[in-house]
Amino acid sequence: MFVHLRLHTEFSVIDGTTRIDEVVKAAAADDQPALAISDLSNLFGAIKFYKEGRKRGVKPLMGAEVWLEGLGKELGQLSRVLLLVQNKQGYLNLSELLARAWTQNANKAQASVTLAWLTELNTGLICLSGAQAGPVGQALLQGDEARALDAALQLAGVFPHRFYLELQRAGRCAIGPAYATAGGGHTPDSISGSRRF
Repeated sequence: MFVHLRLHTEFSVIDGTTRIDEVVKAAAADDQPALAISDLSNLFGAIKFYKEGRKRGVKPLMGAEVWLEGLGKELGQLSRVLLLVQNKQGYLNLSELLARAWTQNANKAQASVTLAWLTELNTGLICLSGAQAGPVGQALLQGDEARALDAALQLAGVFPHRFYLELQRAGRCAIGPAYATAGGGHTPDSISGSRRF
């Protein structure tokens, strides 16, 4: 079964213009069983999306793409990961992570989550590696397979049985072969495409 897990909406002001009502209507017309929204560093569209999905028979999956601090080569280097909500506790934890990011760790309108916070508040959340923008992908793009493996194993440790390596091949450089070794055979894969219209 295919389900869109990456979708920035009108609530990702800089890089998303997709209207929630229109995308849920299109998903219902296409008989898609579920759809996720994963706006950048916010859950502003969650309630509207939930109501629209329930109304049209499309299971609404909540999530957010977040800036992550603490897994880069340089101290303070940021990367992106996708966090998806599994249950009510996951929604509460994602809300807390975003609130902390915006109130305690924002710099120039960019809020980031720390690895320590993820370790504390990971219950009920699934983590996708962020493809090329994530810590694993960034390390692979720099040719550092050891650092990629370390980042993948750290995230797999924070999210036991809930961390997935994410591949995107939509016109971008091919780092797919390196991804095969990035998780050391310890993490499952997820193939995604980044949707921003």
